This record gives sequence, structure tokens and C-alpha cells, in this order.
Amino acid sequence: MNKLLQRSKQIALVVMVYLAWGSVALSYEAVDVKTGGTITGKVTLRGPVPEPRVFPIVLYPFGDFCKKISDGEGQVVLREFNVDGAGGLQDAVVVVQDVQRGKSFRSRDTELVTVNCMFHPADVPESEQFEFHHGQLVHVHPLLTVIRNHTLLSVVNRDPINHATQVYQPEKGNRVLSFPVPVSFQASSGYVDLEKGRLIAQIICEMHEYMQTWAWVVDNPYFAKTGKGGDFTIENLPPGTYRVIAWHPHMKPVEKQVTISPHEATTLEFEFDASQVVRPIYETQTRFRIPPERDPTVDLKGCEGPYCVRREHDHH
Repeated sequence: MNKLLQRSKQIALVVMVYLAWGSVALSYEAVDVKTGGTITGKVTLRGPVPEPRVFPIVLYPFGDFCKKISDGEGQVVLREFNVDGAGGLQDAVVVVQDVQRGKSFRSRDTELVTVNCMFHPADVPESEQFEFHHGQLVHVHPLLTVIRNHTLLSVVNRDPINHATQVYQPEKGNRVLSFPVPVSFQASSGYVDLEKGRLIAQIICEMHEYMQTWAWVVDNPYFAKTGKGGDFTIENLPPGTYRVIAWHPHMKPVEKQVTISPHEATTLEFEFDASQVVRPIYETQTRFRIPPERDPTVDLKGCEGPYCVRREHDHH
């Protein structure tokens, strides 16, 4: 009886996804685009790079494994802004709005993997997950992904420990989805059902707070995520005039208008102001942030500055 009930629930979920996808398909039509144009450009950050967040790893389970992404001093440093020497901003999303007809969605837009106690979009190569800092291999967290509403979000756990996926709508302030991600080569999934008009979601592991990814909700496949250097390309866009939005977590979206001509490339540049960073109250940390320009030889546990890890006598 339990197996029959479980099977019935699975069939009901498939039917629900099919019906929901049918309603989405009515709003966007995949067609052969023969005269499409291209948008290329760059997203930059002006001003000092905001400090990263710092999480004491001892507060979370499976520390012996997750310490792979620690700084070697018992802290997980979450770099929310990855900026190169020219101000190029990684992990921003550029989205073309109000496209009704065009190329098809990619098959992996709603897939994530867990690697070393971090969420990663399934299509992020390893070359963008790690880099060298001061001679040490450092895990660079891809902070951003995209999701589609009324569809399945799947997560494959590549770690030998359990995780749990939670999806929040910061614009509304509540959890809209939660499902366990056990150790398995099979994907775990949940149905994304956000309120109409909501554009931002946050994905956080219930067990590891530092394991988090932001998502922009898309309704067409004309988007791009910036890589190292802040560059992006959006191809095969049908001719017309569109609104284009650039967004990075903790920043207000920047919007521009562009006219696309057949077979031509158009350049757009977006700039964010670091002084305009906005974080929700639960993410404001005044005692657990460190400046990007910190001397790596300085012992955080013994320093006196405002961005140091709290020392024992601070508790008294």
C-alpha cells in the first residue's frame, strides 16, 4: 500500500509539472531564428570591493569534509563579489525582457550540483570553481544561477555527506521549497512555484548556511551569466527593441534599452556602484567580515580591526 501511495504521488507530480509547463509554453514559443542578432558587453563594479562574509565552520555539521573550502583557520570565506583588476564583475546575470518567440531553452538551466559543500550550476566548469590566491588553491563560489518558474529544480549531490535544498523568495521573505539531497548519483528535485512577478530567489542548504546561491527567474532563454572579467554574450536574438536588465545579488537591477538588427552585434555596458550594496538584515555582519586587501600573513584571530574574527574576550 505504501509503494502504491508513493507511486501515485510521483504520477501526480509529473502531471502537475506537465500541466504547468504547458501554461509556460503558451507564453514563450520556440521557433527557428534565421535573422537573429547578438548582444555582447561587460558588467563592471565601480568602487572598493565589498568585504566577504565569514562563517566559523565549527558551527555546522560535517566540518571534517567541508573544511576543504575553509581558509585553513576554521573559517569559510564567502566571496560575494569577484572582481578582476579592470573592475569586471563575475556572477552577474544579463537578461532580455519580454521576448515572446525565439530559440529554445537549454536543457540544464534548472540543474545544480553540490561540490565541496557548495552549490554550483551544473554547467559551471571546474576552471571557474577554483583559482590560486597567494599560492593556495581557493574555491570560488559561483554565486549566481537562473531558474524557471513552474518547473523542477534538480540537485545532484557529488559530496559524500548529506545536504538539504531550501528555496526562499527574499522579495516576500518566506521559504517556498525544501527537499533533502542525500548522497546519491541520482538527482533530487522539487517543484518551483513562485508568485507571479517575483524575480529573485535564494537557494540555501538547510545544514550549511554558507552553502548558498542566488537565482534570477527567467521566462525566456535570452540571458547570460558573466564569467571572470565580467564579459557576456547573448546570441540569436530576434530583431526588435528590448529592455535588458543586469543584476547581481545585493545590487539593484540596472536596465537599458537596445534595438537588435538582423545579423548584427550590439554592445551594452553595465556598471554597478559598490557603495549601493543592499543586504537583508540577516546577512549583515559587522564582526565577521574581512577586507579583500587584507595582508594574508596577518592572523585574523589576533588583530584589532573591525573586520577581524571575534576574540574570546569580546564575549565578556
